[in-house]
Amino acid sequence: MKVRRDPRVPLTTAAGLGAVAVVVALVTGGSAPVVTAIAGVVTGLLAAVSLIMAASRVVPAHRRQPGAWRWMAAGALTWLLGVGVRPVADGTPFVLTFADLLMLVGSVLLAIGCGMSVKPPAFTRGVIRQAADAYLGAASVFAVAWVAVLGPAFRKAEDTGAFFVALALPVVCLLATCAVTPAVAASRSGNRVVGLTGVGVLTAITVAEMATALARLDGDTPPLAAGLVVPAMLLVLAVAPWVQEDRPARPLPAALTAATPLVLVAAATLVATLYAIGSSRDAALAVVAASVVLVLLGRLFVLLVETAGMRRLVDVGEQQLRRLAENTGDVVLVCDPGGVIQEVGPGLETTYGYCPEDLAFRPIFDYIHPEDVPAVQALLDRMTDEDDDGPEQGGGTRISCRFRASDGTWRPTESVAARHVRDDDLVLVTIRDLSDQVALRNQVTHLTFHDGVTGLPNRAYFEERARDVLTRRGAGGTAVIFLDLDGFTSVNDSVGHASGDHLLGQAARRLRSAVRADDTLARWGGDEFAVLLEGGASGGADAQTAIDLAERLVRAVSNEPFRVADRDVALTASVGVAFAEEDLPPGDLLRNADVAMSRAKELGGRRVEVFATHMHADVLRRLEIASDLQRALLENQFAIEYQPVVDLATSQVTAVEALVRWWRGSTFVPPEQFLGPAEDTGIIVPLSEWILREACREVAAWRASSWDIGLALNLSARQIMAPRFVETVAEALSESGLPASALTLEVIEEMLVEDAGEMISRLSELRTLGVRLAIDDFGTGYASLAFLRQLPVDMIKIDPSFVSGLGRDDTLTLLTKTIVQLGNDLGLIVVAEGIERPEQLDLLRKMGCTRGQGYLVARPMTARGVDSLMPTTTLQNTA
Repeated sequence: MKVRRDPRVPLTTAAGLGAVAVVVALVTGGSAPVVTAIAGVVTGLLAAVSLIMAASRVVPAHRRQPGAWRWMAAGALTWLLGVGVRPVADGTPFVLTFADLLMLVGSVLLAIGCGMSVKPPAFTRGVIRQAADAYLGAASVFAVAWVAVLGPAFRKAEDTGAFFVALALPVVCLLATCAVTPAVAASRSGNRVVGLTGVGVLTAITVAEMATALARLDGDTPPLAAGLVVPAMLLVLAVAPWVQEDRPARPLPAALTAATPLVLVAAATLVATLYAIGSSRDAALAVVAASVVLVLLGRLFVLLVETAGMRRLVDVGEQQLRRLAENTGDVVLVCDPGGVIQEVGPGLETTYGYCPEDLAFRPIFDYIHPEDVPAVQALLDRMTDEDDDGPEQGGGTRISCRFRASDGTWRPTESVAARHVRDDDLVLVTIRDLSDQVALRNQVTHLTFHDGVTGLPNRAYFEERARDVLTRRGAGGTAVIFLDLDGFTSVNDSVGHASGDHLLGQAARRLRSAVRADDTLARWGGDEFAVLLEGGASGGADAQTAIDLAERLVRAVSNEPFRVADRDVALTASVGVAFAEEDLPPGDLLRNADVAMSRAKELGGRRVEVFATHMHADVLRRLEIASDLQRALLENQFAIEYQPVVDLATSQVTAVEALVRWWRGSTFVPPEQFLGPAEDTGIIVPLSEWILREACREVAAWRASSWDIGLALNLSARQIMAPRFVETVAEALSESGLPASALTLEVIEEMLVEDAGEMISRLSELRTLGVRLAIDDFGTGYASLAFLRQLPVDMIKIDPSFVSGLGRDDTLTLLTKTIVQLGNDLGLIVVAEGIERPEQLDLLRKMGCTRGQGYLVARPMTARGVDSLMPTTTLQNTA
C-alpha cells in the first residue's frame, strides 16, 4: 500500500535549507567556488537523506524502486564529496583533480539509479543497442556544442591535449545522460518522477561541468549561475520521492525519445556551419559527424531487419489466434473504442444465426443484455484508455455476459477482450457460447438438491433450507413435520421397486397438494417425507396450524388407496411434529421430528405425534440398551422363565411358555424395553436361538420324567426370516430329543400381514417338521380369517384385551365368545391369555375355551418352580 504524504512539507523544508545555505555563503562574501561547494554539499546531503528515507518508508508499486533510490542517494553523496573538496583541489597543477574523479563516479551512480527507477528497467534492450543510442545522442549534442562553443575554444587553445582532458568529465556525464534518458522518458510507469528528476540532475551536472571546463581552459573562475544549477536540481530531487503519481504516466512520443532527432539537429547545424565558414580545419568535427552517420545507418539497418521479423511474427500470431478461436467454436469480433463492430469472424451464423453483414458497423451493445451493458462498456473504456497499465494490455480480460441470438434468446457467454495486435485503438473480442455448459450446470444443481423419483427437494436441500430459515428468522413459529408411509416395504417386495417409485410419485403429488405454498416439502429418503413450516411469531395458533397440516397429510395418504400395477394399495402414514426453540440447532430440530415420527409408528401408525422431551430420552435409552445387548448375550446375563398353560377342564398343566428375562447386573430390564432394540439390531436372532435350545433341553428333561408337557415359544419376524431358521429349529429338537409335536411356535397377526407370502412359506416349512403353530394375540384385527385357511394353524390365543373385559363389557364378552366358537368349529385349540379374575375363568369355561394362562392360573417362574408343579396340580392350588 502506498503512503501518500503532503509534498508541501518536504518541499518547503528543502527550499528553506538550500536558500539559507546560499544566503549564508553570499553574505559571508565567499567566492563562487566556495558558494557552489557549500550549496552543493547541503543540497546533495538533503537529496541523499530524502532518498534513503523514502526507500525505507514508502512501499512503491515497482519492486526495483527502493534499490534505485539508494543508488541515486549513493551518487549524490559521492558527488557532494567531490564538489566539497573541489575548492581545495583546484589549487593543484593537474587538469583533472581527485575531486573531479569523485564527481565522475557520483554522476555514474546517479545514472545507474535513474535507469533502475523506471519500469521496465533501462537495460532491457541489449547492451549494444543501448550503447549505440547513447553514442548517437551524445555525439549529436557534442556536435551542436562544438559548433556553438567548443569549436572556438579549441581554436584558441594552446595545448590540445589539455583541452580534451578538461572535457573528459562533461563528456562522460553527457554519455550517461543520453544512456538513461530514452528509457526514462518512454516509461509508462507512474513512478518515473524520481527518474526524470535524476535525468535533470545529470543534465545540470553536464552543463555545469562543461562551463567549469571552459573556465579552466581560459584560466577564469566558473560562473556562479552555472555552479548553482546542480544544487537547484538536487533540491527538486529531494522532493521528488514524496510526490509519486498513483496513475500510469503518459509516455513521451517515441520520436522524441530516440537519438534520431538529435542526429538531425546535429547534422543540420554541422552543414549550416561548414557552409558558413567554408573551412575544412575542423577535422575532429568531421570525424564525429561521419561516425554519427555510419552508426545511424547501421542502427537503421538493424531496426529494419528487426521490424520485418516482428511483423512476420505478428502476422503468424494473428493467424494462429484466429484459427484457434475458429476451431474452438468462438466468434471473433473487432470493435472500435465506441463498441462499433468493425470486423466479424466466421462462426457467427452457425452459433448465433446472424450473417456477418447483420452485425458489421453496428454497436455491439445492441446484442448484449441491457443488464450487462454497463460492465461491457466499462471494459471497453479500460481497454482503449491509453493511460491504462492494467493486465488486459499484456493478455486479455474475461467477462461474462448474455448475447442475443437471432431467435431472440439470450445466450450465456464468456468473452475475452484484448487490444488488437495491429492497432491499439481497436479491441479484439472472442465470444464463447456457454449455453450447453450452463444448462448442464443447472441440471447438475437441480439433481444435487432434488429427488429424481418425486421431483421434490431432497434431504440436502431441506437441511440447508432449515438452517437458513432458523438463522434468518429465528425459532418463532418454525416447525418440522416428518412423515413415513406405513407398510411401504411390502409394496416394493410384492410389485417391485419400479412400481414402488410410481407410488412414491403419487404420494408426493398428494402431499404437495396438502401443504401451503410457502412451506417446503421434501423427500427425506426411502418412504419418508419432510415438511418445513416457516411461521411467524410463535404461539398456540402456529402450533395448531402445524398439527392440522400433519393431520391433513395423514388423511391425504390414508383416505384413498394408491393405484399401482393394476391394483389398489392402501397405505397409512405415521407423522411426527417438532417445534423450533431458541438456541436449538437445526439438526436437533430435524432429529426431534424424526423421533416423534418413530414414536407414531411404534404406536401403530396412522397417527400424529408431537415431540416431547421424554421421547428423546427413550431413544437414548433404547440406544444404550442396544449397545449392551451384545455384551449381555456373551456374559450370559439372560435367563428363562416359564408361564404354565393349563387345561381349563382338567386343571392340568399342559404346556409352558418360555419367556426371556434380562438382569443387567442387579437391575431387572423389562422385556418391553429390550425386545424392540434386540429386534432392530438383529440380536434377537442369536438370543432366540439360545432361548430355543435351552427351553427345548428343559422341557425334554421334564418329559423324560413321564410328564406330558409341551413348550410354546414366541417368534420374531427377523428370527423367522433368518437364512437358517428352519434348520436351527430342527437341530434344537434333535439335540434335545424333544418331539416336534411338543413344540408350539407362536406368531402375531401383524407379522402375517406385513410379509404374508414369505412368512407363510417359512411357517409351512416348520409345519412339515411336525411343529405346531399358533397365532398369538388373535382378534386384534390385523389378519383376516383367510390366513386360517392358508396356514395350517393348530392353535389361536385370544388377546388379553378381550379377556380383560369379560363380565364387565358385553361387547368384549360377545367377541370373546365368537372367537372361542370359531376356534372350536375349526378344530383349533383355543387359549385365553391374561386370566386374572375368577369370573373370567368361569365365563371362559362356559364358553368352551379349552386352555388358559394368566396370573390367576400361574405366574411366570423359573425351571425349579416348574419342577414343583405336579400333573395333579389344581387351579385352586396354583391360584
